[in-house]
Amino acid sequence: MQTTHSITLTVVEEIANREEIPPEELRPPLHGVIDTDALDSLFQSVTGEKVPTTVEFTYKDYIVSIDETGDVDVTVQTSVTDADKTVV
Repeated sequence: MQTTHSITLTVVEEIANREEIPPEELRPPLHGVIDTDALDSLFQSVTGEKVPTTVEFTYKDYIVSIDETGDVDVTVQTSVTDADKTVV
């Protein structure tokens, strides 16, 4: 029997690991930031249906990127400061 692990649960676990807290303690809850049902439905495998190439969104100080294989990448969002801007 194969168990399915939802994309939403994977995202929550990845961010909780980064925050070093249990997943249920994430605030705000992920469903308050993005429609988690819609996110999961995008990556449910249905024969013949096309999966998006990449979905990307921000949550707290993180950029969450999910590729067509369902691989979740969570990176810290960096802000651009005036010193980083280049005038051409």
